[in-house]
Amino acid sequence: MQEKKFQKKIESFVCQKCGNKVNGQGYTDHCPECLWSKHVDINPGDRKSECFGLMEPIGAKVKKDKYIIYYSCTKCGYNHRVKSAPDDNFEKIVQIINKPLKE
Repeated sequence: MQEKKFQKKIESFVCQKCGNKVNGQGYTDHCPECLWSKHVDINPGDRKSECFGLMEPIGAKVKKDKYIIYYSCTKCGYNHRVKSAPDDNFEKIVQIINKPLKE
């Protein structure tokens, strides 16, 4: 049986970048305050990555009235993107929205 590509994991965590306490909602994968993430998944929610490096928000784009945040792992260089969450710090998104992205 094939594993689901997206797995819901309700986990709260303390952001390793800014120290913010984050209450997980099941698909929470980054800090809503500083937008940083952690490289813990191969597929969303599986927790199978062995890297555990911090994922830097390197840019953002608007797509269908939503924001897509682009990440790069500071440890291994893995690139990833996710939809922003309603409680994300909009000022932080604005700071990275015009950064050039390598796609």
